[in-house]
Amino acid sequence: MEVEVIAVGGYNEVGRNMTAVRCGKEIVIFDMGLRLDQIMIHEDAEVENMHSLDLIGMKAIPDDTIMNAVEGTVKAIVCTHGHLDHIGAIPKLAHRYDAPIIATPYTAALIRQQIEGEKRFVVNNPVFELPAGKKYRYEISKHLSLEFIAVQHSILDTAMAVLHTPEGAVIYANDFKLDRTPVLGEPPNFARMREVGKEGVLALIVESLNVRIPGRCPSERIAQRLVRDVMTCYEDDKNAMMVGTFASNIARVKMIAECAHEIGRKPVLLGRSMERYSSTAEQMKLVGFPRGMTMRGNRRTVDKMFRTIMKEGRENYVPIVTGSQGEPGAILTRLAFGQTPFKIEKGDRILYSAKVIPNPMNYGQRHTQEVLLGMKGARIFTDLHVSGHAQREEHYEILHYFNPQHIIPSHGDIDMTGGYLKLAEECGYTLNNDVHILRNGQRVRVR
Repeated sequence: MEVEVIAVGGYNEVGRNMTAVRCGKEIVIFDMGLRLDQIMIHEDAEVENMHSLDLIGMKAIPDDTIMNAVEGTVKAIVCTHGHLDHIGAIPKLAHRYDAPIIATPYTAALIRQQIEGEKRFVVNNPVFELPAGKKYRYEISKHLSLEFIAVQHSILDTAMAVLHTPEGAVIYANDFKLDRTPVLGEPPNFARMREVGKEGVLALIVESLNVRIPGRCPSERIAQRLVRDVMTCYEDDKNAMMVGTFASNIARVKMIAECAHEIGRKPVLLGRSMERYSSTAEQMKLVGFPRGMTMRGNRRTVDKMFRTIMKEGRENYVPIVTGSQGEPGAILTRLAFGQTPFKIEKGDRILYSAKVIPNPMNYGQRHTQEVLLGMKGARIFTDLHVSGHAQREEHYEILHYFNPQHIIPSHGDIDMTGGYLKLAEECGYTLNNDVHILRNGQRVRVR
């Protein structure tokens, strides 16, 4: 059986991830994601109402028109976790394929929410939940089956996808970290990784974001200590304390809420995405938050909560908010511009438990936000964070677990995928022989 990997999106940039694997006449698609900074450039873009071709033209979603030249039938759309750069284009593209969407349970719930919010297209693809674990396998066809291997990342229920083919396994590993002491969830399933490696891996399609950073990515428990150290220092302080973080990082949100509870303040989640990710995880019993924590999503209820905080005492609450990237319309950005009933005062503490996603727009927006908050007298704490992406030594470890015949670096620009090439060469692989650097629209056959 001929196996071919098609780089649809996410090979020229960080975001809009989409990869197709053709096995004979059968095709499996992995991911359909947004490129969020391209959406931010067009601040008035209402994605739910936009046509897919317009979004392709904006380079905001993968240009899947190249799939028209791929001979075969799409049998499945597979998503390994719920970040928008991996599932955000499903409402715009999935309806073009007569194929089910397969994802881990929490990811599947987020995908259903994405589909329900779509206003331009009708997406009737069935969404199937596949838990991670060797005993769970989805039979795609007579020749192809799928399993998920549990890993850690900055969102719940993340997995590596293993596509079993007659020629060996094709592994899709976007995104992951090898956190052996996670705050929430189980450690990665290293035993199954070793088993799959011994069974035979034809190709590893793998993220490249942090492969150039030496060492290993610190555990989420390090972020827990960083945030706790700052928050507990001001236990008796009467100034406001507010934390900005990624809404999808439920482990981090839970930890911040618990620290707030510990110092005698009420945690409050504010922002649409903050409410959506956390309430979904709570309803699915994947997380338990401190008693008394509240969530507010839409602007009206958020502003009402801010009025309550101002009335009852700023020292009694810790708002956990969106906007750590300086996004227009997010809570921290509105606070910086004085667009909420809550007013920043001299001595208020703003904690950033999130680093800037590396692109020029985010850097500029975040800088503007911090300057405006500082001008109002806020005391700013940055980098209370650890990444959700594997660093160089974790990638080295993965290569030794799987021992793949071929490596296809993905999810990054040419500097990042080129960085993976350097690591692969250290491990005995050779460019264009068994490690392949692809750009969007390119294809490679693996034997």
